[in-house]
Amino acid sequence: MSSTLTSPTLRFVSPPPGLAPLTDFVLDEIDGAAGLYSLQAFAQPTTRLFVLDAAIFLPSYTPVISNEQSAALSLTTPDDALVLVVVNPDERTTVNLMAPIVVNARTGTCAQLILDDQDWPLHAELGAGKN
Repeated sequence: MSSTLTSPTLRFVSPPPGLAPLTDFVLDEIDGAAGLYSLQAFAQPTTRLFVLDAAIFLPSYTPVISNEQSAALSLTTPDDALVLVVVNPDERTTVNLMAPIVVNARTGTCAQLILDDQDWPLHAELGAGKN
């Protein structure tokens, strides 16, 4: 599930966990690092997350998005979806595979989805074998 965004402006259908009341963000690619982005809040520019394009960095990552989740984002085909994972930089860099940010690449509408009943880790070490 990967697609090219038509605009770097993203609007969450509800605030990402821990970032309420923020819903409007801009997605900027980090120079020299294809598929690595800064997701920055419009209303609070100092609030930002780093995210990775899962299709580039985690090609075996195949989260299942429910029909209800797809409908909330107006996704009509898997190709409409851009799947981003939040990066947790620390002593070792991990990514959150349990709660990806799924973006409708045509509209910029997105949501951070909790993948219930799926066996994806909250802190998967980046580059550590299979993901």
